[in-house]
Amino acid sequence: MKVLVTGAAGFIGFHLSQHLLREGFEVAGLDNLNSYYDVNLKTDRLSQLQTHRNFSFEVLDLADGPSLERFITQCKPRVVVNLAAQAGVRYSMQNPLAYINSNIVGFANLLEACVKQNTLEHLVFASSSSVYGANSKTPFAETDSVDHPVSLYAATKKSNELIAHSYSHLYDLPMTGLRFFTVYGPWGRPDMGYFKFAKAIIAGQPIEIYNHGQMQRDFTYIDDIVEGIKRVMLNPPHTSVAEQSNGKSMSNARYRVYNLGNHQPVQLLEFIGTLERALGKTASKIYLPMQPGDVVSTYAQMDALHQALGFQPTTSIKDGLERFVAWYTDYYATDRPAAQHVAA
Repeated sequence: MKVLVTGAAGFIGFHLSQHLLREGFEVAGLDNLNSYYDVNLKTDRLSQLQTHRNFSFEVLDLADGPSLERFITQCKPRVVVNLAAQAGVRYSMQNPLAYINSNIVGFANLLEACVKQNTLEHLVFASSSSVYGANSKTPFAETDSVDHPVSLYAATKKSNELIAHSYSHLYDLPMTGLRFFTVYGPWGRPDMGYFKFAKAIIAGQPIEIYNHGQMQRDFTYIDDIVEGIKRVMLNPPHTSVAEQSNGKSMSNARYRVYNLGNHQPVQLLEFIGTLERALGKTASKIYLPMQPGDVVSTYAQMDALHQALGFQPTTSIKDGLERFVAWYTDYYATDRPAAQHVAA
């Protein structure tokens, strides 16, 4: 089976591509290699993938509709996993058009190109726990309202879900959206809190903790995310199952949305303490108020994905952070060329 992975040089895209290649899939990767964070890290991920003979790659921006359509016409994937997006909540307030161009225009271009391919069996796309926005009820369930996003990033992800549903309905194309909950692990994104914490703690610099540490996140290890994606991509919604609301049929599209999290939210200070123990160093802490666009807590209800595909995350925070620290200290070791890379 040929799988197209967009954002293949990104954190999740790299791990998914690597896993699929090891299992015998043919993987075509796309990425625009933008400079939102250290491009060296992206190219180093790619160098790992390019050792596989069943991996092909092209630098391409989803916002370039004609080039994207030509590529997909030639590639003819059976499954598309869209992980390309402009990430980051706070950056969306500094550069909002980057989110519109990548997350909305690029996504619409991808759907337009995909509906023209008669080989496509399933399109899986990344959504985010951020769509739950100002919801105070926890755990978050897929049936909860997502009408109150608190960041532009979250709004673009909700837009993706709505656009995907309309295309699934109009063109009878199976689509599944996955709401990821705070993904972490080796080869991760340098803009994520745990990555910044590790860098600062190792350097003996203070770490900034927002909302005075009164935050809770459903940290999900990358291997669990990849396993969830793989199960979903191999099981497209084949039959139309109408969603019911007050006895009325709301949708008969071959379309699903699932949470993909750990279902074990952890207090931020507990997470930092586990990271400190893995590093063998104690952090100097600066406590700050809540930042615009942040939410106090994320917590995934995982019943739907477990019932549909038997998926259950298995990696503890302790094990996951120890694996991250082992990778981080090796990748940024002083006696390796990778030490020149900036974890910015």
